[in-house]
Amino acid sequence: MKRILVPGHGFLNSADQREIMAFARNGATRRDVLRGLVAAGIGAGVAGTVLSSVTRAYAETPKKGGTLRVAGGVSSNADTLDPAVFGNSTDYSRGFMFYNGLTTLDSKLAAQPGLASSWDHDGTSKVWTFKLRDDVRFHDGKGFSAQDAVYSLLRHKDPNVGSKANVISGQIESARAASPTELEITLVAGNADLPVLLGTPHFLIIQDGQTDFAKPVGTGPYKVEEFTPGVRSLAVRNEDYWKDGQPYLDAIEFFGLSEENARLNALLSGDVQLTTTINPRSIPQLEANPDMRLFETKGGTYTDMIMRQDSQPTGNADFVLGMKYLMNRQLVRNSVFREYAVIANDHPIDPTNPFFAADLPQRPYDPEKAKFHFEKAGVLGTTIPMVVSETARASIEIGTIMQQDAADLGLNIELQRVPIDGYWSNYWMKVPLGFGTLTPRPTADMMLSLLYKSDAAWNEAGWKNEKFDQLLLAARVEADFDKRRQMYADMQYLIHEFGGTAIPTFYSNLDAHHASLKGLVPIPTGNMMGYNFAEHVWLEA
Repeated sequence: MKRILVPGHGFLNSADQREIMAFARNGATRRDVLRGLVAAGIGAGVAGTVLSSVTRAYAETPKKGGTLRVAGGVSSNADTLDPAVFGNSTDYSRGFMFYNGLTTLDSKLAAQPGLASSWDHDGTSKVWTFKLRDDVRFHDGKGFSAQDAVYSLLRHKDPNVGSKANVISGQIESARAASPTELEITLVAGNADLPVLLGTPHFLIIQDGQTDFAKPVGTGPYKVEEFTPGVRSLAVRNEDYWKDGQPYLDAIEFFGLSEENARLNALLSGDVQLTTTINPRSIPQLEANPDMRLFETKGGTYTDMIMRQDSQPTGNADFVLGMKYLMNRQLVRNSVFREYAVIANDHPIDPTNPFFAADLPQRPYDPEKAKFHFEKAGVLGTTIPMVVSETARASIEIGTIMQQDAADLGLNIELQRVPIDGYWSNYWMKVPLGFGTLTPRPTADMMLSLLYKSDAAWNEAGWKNEKFDQLLLAARVEADFDKRRQMYADMQYLIHEFGGTAIPTFYSNLDAHHASLKGLVPIPTGNMMGYNFAEHVWLEA
């Protein structure tokens, strides 16, 4: 949504604009909304202008037709249409084009009905019953039933599949079709977050028995017309889609461009109408073009420095603390992200999460403490390789800042800049000192389970902590909110103090698009509506 300038008040933020639209949508009168604006300190003379601008945006009627061309931020020969092994934002975006989940996530990260129209549990959050829609058909005409959901869920547990969500799916003890329209899921232990977890990309529903993903069939808003890994995909409208009136576009051409400059130039030249992962330094170029729009999504996305615990010196506790104290978070926020970020504290739960540990003291930038720990680790006077790449967002800039500060202390950090292609398969989690880029997950349990549990496939630093694992399992089944919040605070403390990752900031996801593209709404799980833009957007002529 384009930001609205209120004279004498500044820009009305997107959250306020959405709140006004929601207020009007829920039956409030124009007078009620105007009163709210005046109460917020906006003069009566401009409140009407603000309301008109916002409600005019809300009243935009979706239009059908047109082909949307999109440049994603990642592309490789490992691109896949198999939800179980999705590995990046490009996979997620395509997944939401061709499939549906049992649930879907809204802008508050609450679970809303998808292929499941409703759900309930036994009172312990252990046995769940999902009522399924009976009017959904796959792209090949086959009707959707509970058996498709059973197959989709249980294949995550097959080690031959290599599911990226195996830590989450390991919570599922069994799944069965109680009837064609009723799915029963029994968990190993209770988890009140299950409906939210099922709205994430890995749990999109495929057809029973499907094993070939070269041109799969789904129930989603678009059908696969063409898919070439590492090159592009072409999605065409599913004319029999079960959501009335959607999708709006005739087709979506999607391809990945790893270099941000290439994506930006493709947008500015008109080759694409939507692109992702914009560097804040590029914002002036967008603002100079009246046809361009910046789309900001605030959330818990971060780039972290990874210190593998199974290598040396990165597995040395003093080296880890030294690097954490050497991280100049304020400088990273201001100079790298141009303030489109908030300060982080070396754990992955961001301040918008209800379980964020606000009382945990912020680790400062302290070169003297860093030097103290480096001396104890015996690394002063040595050379430490640090692997960086443009695809690990801002790792080059963060690494350069740390290299300069380390030199003042007598530690030589040697930046090894590696190509974009192959970084995630050849370097991420495989070098002693490197970087990762992580998008937020909708629950604290999911974030911690995927990234810090001892046996997690994406445990970046190979960090193992028995107390952490015990707390994680206990918090998952704890019904008392305050007790659960304390457990998550204790887990954040353990990561902050002993974990092998350093997290400087949580930065906004910045996308850019042509003014003709409408319908985008921020969803905090990632760029481009949490990657689920495809069925919601349209093009104005």
